[in-house]
Amino acid sequence: MTPPACLGIVDWGIGGIGLVRELDRQVPGLPVLYWSDAGVTPYGRMRSADLAARLHAVVSELVRRGATEVVLACNAASTVAPRLSQAPVPVEGIIRHGLASVPDHVGGPVGVVGGRRTIASGCYRRGLARPGREVLSRVAQPLSAHIEAGRSGSPGFVADLRRIVAPLQRAQAVVLACTHYPAVSDWFADALPDATLIDPVERLAAAIAARHSAARTGCVAARTYLTSGDTEAMRRGAALAWGVELVAEPAAQPMN
Repeated sequence: MTPPACLGIVDWGIGGIGLVRELDRQVPGLPVLYWSDAGVTPYGRMRSADLAARLHAVVSELVRRGATEVVLACNAASTVAPRLSQAPVPVEGIIRHGLASVPDHVGGPVGVVGGRRTIASGCYRRGLARPGREVLSRVAQPLSAHIEAGRSGSPGFVADLRRIVAPLQRAQAVVLACTHYPAVSDWFADALPDATLIDPVERLAAAIAARHSAARTGCVAARTYLTSGDTEAMRRGAALAWGVELVAEPAAQPMN
């Protein structure tokens, strides 16, 4: 018999909880296993081969726990998604949904804000390139650290945000290429009043919901939150950033 569908979600921290919230709206009957990998080196600092190996191990552990497919709700992780073709279940990255979220008629300039690995990979720069379109990329690394620590809206956060997006004032649209950033979209909108903000999570959630339309029910399915990091830090961060109350469970280190 085919096992019941269960979606594994991988992120280094709490950014992917925005995807869980959107799934709760679009396909609440789909069980979710969420893995926060905050107990290891941040994904943006890993060598590509090490990151791919780590993700393969995490995906395998999620499969052992019942996941039938896995999405990488992390742009940094998604830069190595093509290396996971041998994973035991299908693995989908968020970057292709970020690229598809920018309509072709948007002539630009188009801005992209993301972590260091995401921007350095060139995935968005190459994928968004069109004749006559300018793509403006900005590394916004400090923002995710502020959000994880519950400092959203603090003077330091606001100062960093305004410094980072200052060169994007001409942008017609700006892709939030880190799943942390939609948690502070109001501050982005205030700093970029003339730009359309694009959240790739919306398109990713819609694609998942389309695959699992039968899972739409009147009740919310199981949501299990695992972390290789500090369970209390994850609980506190999710509450402060997303307004989500959750119980995080310690995750045993998967075998590489």
